[in-house]
Amino acid sequence: MVKLDVNDYKILYYLDINSRQSLRIIGNKVRLPKSVVQYRIKRLEQKGIIKNFYTAIDFYKLGYINIGIHICYQYYTPEIEHNIIKHFQQNNQTWFIANIQGKYDLIVMFTVKNIHQFFSFWKNTLHKFRNNFQNAEISFYPRTYYFPKTYLSFQSNNLRNENNIIVDGSDISRIDNMDYKILMEIALHSRKPLTEIAKKYHVSSAMIANRIRNLEKQSIIKGYKINVDYAKLGLQLFNVQYTLKNYENIHKIINYVKNQPNLISVSEVIGNFDLSMNFHIKDFDTLHLIINDILIHFPDDIKNRITLSYPEIYKHNYMPKIQTKMI
Repeated sequence: MVKLDVNDYKILYYLDINSRQSLRIIGNKVRLPKSVVQYRIKRLEQKGIIKNFYTAIDFYKLGYINIGIHICYQYYTPEIEHNIIKHFQQNNQTWFIANIQGKYDLIVMFTVKNIHQFFSFWKNTLHKFRNNFQNAEISFYPRTYYFPKTYLSFQSNNLRNENNIIVDGSDISRIDNMDYKILMEIALHSRKPLTEIAKKYHVSSAMIANRIRNLEKQSIIKGYKINVDYAKLGLQLFNVQYTLKNYENIHKIINYVKNQPNLISVSEVIGNFDLSMNFHIKDFDTLHLIINDILIHFPDDIKNRITLSYPEIYKHNYMPKIQTKMI
């Protein structure tokens, strides 16, 4: 665990709210000179606490869908497990891969253009590893709510209502090749200077800025965040899956739990469960208090739940490969 002071936490928080905002603006918010903010951000990067600055992109609006697979192994060795993970890592459409402590052994998240694209890869996967999968549960994630990491701040949780991001792609938007290229440039580098992008594609910075504003207006770009190494802050990543017996109250549950500062996202799911909640939290005992609190408030709405932890993440890039052609 890396020890940080209050100002480091505040800088991380404001970068998570908007990682493209200027050093001057962040400095005004934390009451530090621009040069000090710049120094502290570089130090946080060097310590590995800030992994990268990324752009939250609604891939649904580009015609993509989000699919998750929870896998249980059988008849496997460490070498076979390594080959399975490598197989998924090499696929351009996977964006999150982690081993699991709990009911399953592995989770793989895909962003794919259509079911056929996913099915082709999945058939190839089964040809190689079907005997090593006891079972594989496939789920669709049609809507996800991402919340600011208010555990980084010492402020009111009311800010979560103002800065949460909803990814559901209710309508598909039409964009051209240049828009795709811009998205590729800033997806994992949200603070990349516009002048650098403009120079690469031989266009003006004003044109790049205008296109980014248009992508924001279309809600293709949902915001600008940071990828934090939560383990270095003394936290773990836990997932809680809920199956409901009263589905009508699903949004009441979401609205209640979103005030929990350690909650980072909630997904509505089509599959063997209805809700998936992700937490950055110290330990299971702390998580258990939250789980019990939810159950106390919704005793007639929850059928069951499963708690999982992700001790090792093999891939988390927020940016699967997308096709650079017009939709």
